[in-house]
Amino acid sequence: MADKTLRVKQVKSAIGCPSDQGKTLKALGLGKIGRTVEQVDNPCVRGMIFKVKHLVEVEEA
Repeated sequence: MADKTLRVKQVKSAIGCPSDQGKTLKALGLGKIGRTVEQVDNPCVRGMIFKVKHLVEVEEA
């Protein structure tokens, strides 16, 4: 059975945010506005998304 995934899209810049939030975006595979990645839905990824929730949009894929 395939794992559930989340589609994460960066909608705001990390400029002006603390550096750890920019590093979290990089860890998610983001870095430019408009870039979209699919991540496995697990507690670790959910925690990273929660940390940068003001910079991204999330939908279930």
